Amino acid sequence: MSTSYVRALTVALAVCPASAIAQQPMPPTEPMTMSAQFIKGFQRIQENLAESAAKMPEEHYNFKPTPEIKPFGQLVAHTALSQFQACAILKGEPSPKKDEKEETPRSKADTLALFKASTDYCTPLVNALTESSITEMAKIEKMQVAKGLIPTELLVHGMEMYGTMAVYLRLKGLVPPATERMQKMKKS
Repeated sequence: MSTSYVRALTVALAVCPASAIAQQPMPPTEPMTMSAQFIKGFQRIQENLAESAAKMPEEHYNFKPTPEIKPFGQLVAHTALSQFQACAILKGEPSPKKDEKEETPRSKADTLALFKASTDYCTPLVNALTESSITEMAKIEKMQVAKGLIPTELLVHGMEMYGTMAVYLRLKGLVPPATERMQKMKKS
Protein backbone atom coordinates (compact mmCIF):
# COMPACT_ATOMS: atom_id res chain seq x y z
CA MET A 1 0.00 0.00 0.00
CA SER A 2 1.56 3.32 -1.01
CA THR A 3 1.97 6.39 1.17
CA SER A 4 -0.49 8.32 -1.03
CA TYR A 5 -3.00 5.53 -0.44
CA VAL A 6 -2.62 5.89 3.33
CA ARG A 7 -2.94 9.69 3.02
CA ALA A 8 -6.17 9.25 1.04
CA LEU A 9 -7.47 6.97 3.75
CA THR A 10 -6.60 9.55 6.41
CA VAL A 11 -8.54 12.24 4.55
CA ALA A 12 -11.44 9.85 4.08
CA LEU A 13 -11.48 9.13 7.81
CA ALA A 14 -12.40 12.74 8.45
CA VAL A 15 -15.29 12.61 5.95
CA CYS A 16 -16.60 9.11 6.52
CA PRO A 17 -18.54 9.48 9.79
CA ALA A 18 -20.49 12.44 8.43
CA SER A 19 -21.75 10.46 5.45
CA ALA A 20 -22.67 7.51 7.66
CA ILE A 21 -24.54 9.82 10.04
CA ALA A 22 -26.43 11.42 7.17
CA GLN A 23 -27.59 8.00 5.93
CA GLN A 24 -28.35 6.41 9.30
CA PRO A 25 -29.22 8.90 12.07
CA MET A 26 -28.71 7.45 15.53
CA PRO A 27 -31.18 7.85 18.38
CA PRO A 28 -30.22 10.86 20.54
CA THR A 29 -29.62 8.64 23.59
CA GLU A 30 -27.02 6.46 21.85
CA PRO A 31 -23.45 7.79 21.78
CA MET A 32 -22.14 8.45 18.29
CA THR A 33 -18.76 6.71 18.22
CA MET A 34 -16.31 6.26 15.39
CA SER A 35 -16.41 2.47 15.63
CA ALA A 36 -20.23 2.42 15.59
CA GLN A 37 -20.26 4.64 12.50
CA PHE A 38 -17.74 2.37 10.76
CA ILE A 39 -19.97 -0.60 11.45
CA LYS A 40 -23.16 1.12 10.24
CA GLY A 41 -21.44 2.52 7.16
CA PHE A 42 -19.94 -0.87 6.32
CA GLN A 43 -23.33 -2.57 6.66
CA ARG A 44 -25.00 -0.01 4.39
CA ILE A 45 -22.39 -0.12 1.64
CA GLN A 46 -22.37 -3.93 1.69
CA GLU A 47 -26.14 -3.86 1.25
CA ASN A 48 -25.91 -1.47 -1.72
CA LEU A 49 -23.10 -3.43 -3.37
CA ALA A 50 -24.77 -6.82 -2.91
CA GLU A 51 -28.10 -5.56 -4.21
CA SER A 52 -26.42 -3.95 -7.22
CA ALA A 53 -24.57 -7.15 -8.05
CA ALA A 54 -27.78 -9.17 -7.71
CA LYS A 55 -29.86 -6.70 -9.71
CA MET A 56 -27.72 -6.74 -12.86
CA PRO A 57 -28.91 -9.56 -15.14
CA GLU A 58 -26.34 -12.25 -15.91
CA GLU A 59 -26.33 -11.37 -19.62
CA HIS A 60 -25.00 -7.90 -18.69
CA TYR A 61 -22.20 -9.05 -16.39
CA ASN A 62 -19.78 -8.57 -19.31
CA PHE A 63 -21.19 -5.12 -20.12
CA LYS A 64 -18.78 -2.22 -20.13
CA PRO A 65 -19.78 1.23 -21.35
CA THR A 66 -16.46 1.78 -23.16
CA PRO A 67 -13.72 -0.65 -24.21
CA GLU A 68 -11.20 0.89 -21.76
CA ILE A 69 -13.07 0.12 -18.55
CA LYS A 70 -13.91 -3.00 -16.57
CA PRO A 71 -17.03 -5.03 -17.27
CA PHE A 72 -19.68 -5.03 -14.54
CA GLY A 73 -18.87 -8.52 -13.23
CA GLN A 74 -15.21 -7.61 -12.92
CA LEU A 75 -16.17 -4.55 -10.83
CA VAL A 76 -17.96 -6.86 -8.40
CA ALA A 77 -15.00 -9.26 -8.30
CA HIS A 78 -12.58 -6.34 -7.86
CA THR A 79 -14.62 -5.08 -4.91
CA ALA A 80 -14.72 -8.52 -3.30
CA LEU A 81 -11.00 -9.16 -3.70
CA SER A 82 -10.18 -5.67 -2.39
CA GLN A 83 -12.30 -6.36 0.67
CA PHE A 84 -10.48 -9.64 1.31
CA GLN A 85 -7.16 -7.80 1.04
CA ALA A 86 -8.16 -4.98 3.40
CA CYS A 87 -9.74 -7.24 6.00
CA ALA A 88 -6.78 -9.61 5.96
CA ILE A 89 -4.75 -6.66 7.26
CA LEU A 90 -7.19 -6.30 10.17
CA LYS A 91 -6.90 -10.01 10.82
CA GLY A 92 -3.11 -9.95 10.53
CA GLU A 93 -2.87 -12.59 7.83
CA PRO A 94 -2.40 -12.80 4.06
CA SER A 95 -5.57 -12.45 2.04
CA PRO A 96 -7.29 -15.83 1.71
CA LYS A 97 -7.91 -14.88 -1.95
CA LYS A 98 -4.44 -13.47 -2.66
CA ASP A 99 -4.00 -15.70 -5.70
CA GLU A 100 -7.39 -14.90 -7.27
CA LYS A 101 -7.60 -12.42 -10.14
CA GLU A 102 -10.52 -10.11 -10.79
CA GLU A 103 -10.14 -10.75 -14.53
CA THR A 104 -10.90 -14.46 -14.08
CA PRO A 105 -14.11 -15.27 -15.99
CA ARG A 106 -16.92 -16.04 -13.51
CA SER A 107 -20.63 -16.63 -13.79
CA LYS A 108 -22.95 -14.23 -12.01
CA ALA A 109 -23.55 -16.89 -9.33
CA ASP A 110 -19.80 -17.34 -8.77
CA THR A 111 -19.24 -13.58 -8.65
CA LEU A 112 -22.08 -13.11 -6.14
CA ALA A 113 -20.65 -15.96 -4.03
CA LEU A 114 -17.21 -14.30 -4.08
CA PHE A 115 -18.70 -10.99 -2.97
CA LYS A 116 -20.76 -12.66 -0.22
CA ALA A 117 -17.67 -14.51 0.99
CA SER A 118 -15.75 -11.22 1.22
CA THR A 119 -18.57 -9.64 3.22
CA ASP A 120 -18.73 -12.69 5.49
CA TYR A 121 -14.95 -12.51 6.00
CA CYS A 122 -14.98 -8.78 6.80
CA THR A 123 -18.14 -8.42 8.88
CA PRO A 124 -16.90 -9.99 12.14
CA LEU A 125 -13.62 -8.06 11.85
CA VAL A 126 -15.35 -4.71 11.32
CA ASN A 127 -17.98 -5.48 13.98
CA ALA A 128 -15.22 -6.21 16.51
CA LEU A 129 -13.74 -2.72 16.21
CA THR A 130 -13.97 -0.57 19.32
CA GLU A 131 -13.00 2.98 20.14
CA SER A 132 -9.67 1.75 21.48
CA SER A 133 -8.93 -0.81 18.76
CA ILE A 134 -9.39 1.68 15.88
CA THR A 135 -6.22 3.41 17.04
CA GLU A 136 -4.20 0.19 17.35
CA MET A 137 -1.62 -0.28 14.66
CA ALA A 138 -1.74 -2.90 11.92
CA LYS A 139 1.15 -3.84 9.67
CA ILE A 140 0.92 -3.27 5.92
CA GLU A 141 4.14 -4.45 4.34
CA LYS A 142 6.77 -2.23 6.03
CA MET A 143 4.31 0.38 7.32
CA GLN A 144 2.18 0.63 10.41
CA VAL A 145 -1.33 2.12 10.07
CA ALA A 146 -4.19 2.66 12.48
CA LYS A 147 -6.75 -0.15 12.23
CA GLY A 148 -9.49 2.46 11.84
CA LEU A 149 -8.12 3.27 8.39
CA ILE A 150 -9.10 -0.20 7.16
CA PRO A 151 -12.89 0.23 7.51
CA THR A 152 -12.44 3.73 6.13
CA GLU A 153 -10.90 2.18 3.02
CA LEU A 154 -13.75 -0.34 2.84
CA LEU A 155 -16.28 2.51 2.93
CA VAL A 156 -14.50 4.84 0.52
CA HIS A 157 -13.70 2.13 -1.99
CA GLY A 158 -17.14 0.58 -1.57
CA MET A 159 -18.83 3.91 -2.26
CA GLU A 160 -16.67 4.44 -5.32
CA MET A 161 -17.53 0.98 -6.66
CA TYR A 162 -21.23 1.41 -5.84
CA GLY A 163 -21.27 4.73 -7.71
CA THR A 164 -19.66 3.08 -10.72
CA MET A 165 -22.04 0.11 -10.58
CA ALA A 166 -24.99 2.51 -10.34
CA VAL A 167 -23.98 4.08 -13.66
CA TYR A 168 -23.76 0.63 -15.30
CA LEU A 169 -27.21 -0.24 -13.92
CA ARG A 170 -28.66 3.05 -15.22
CA LEU A 171 -27.18 2.42 -18.65
CA LYS A 172 -29.11 -0.86 -18.68
CA GLY A 173 -32.34 0.88 -17.63
CA LEU A 174 -32.18 -0.31 -14.00
CA VAL A 175 -32.62 1.85 -10.92
CA PRO A 176 -29.77 1.52 -8.40
CA PRO A 177 -30.79 0.00 -5.03
CA ALA A 178 -30.26 3.08 -2.84
CA THR A 179 -32.27 5.23 -5.26
CA GLU A 180 -34.99 2.59 -5.39
CA ARG A 181 -35.23 2.58 -1.57
CA MET A 182 -35.43 6.39 -1.48
CA GLN A 183 -38.17 6.40 -4.11
CA LYS A 184 -40.18 3.86 -2.10
CA MET A 185 -39.77 5.92 1.08
CA LYS A 186 -41.00 9.07 -0.68
CA LYS A 187 -44.10 7.22 -1.91
CA SER A 188 -45.04 5.96 1.53
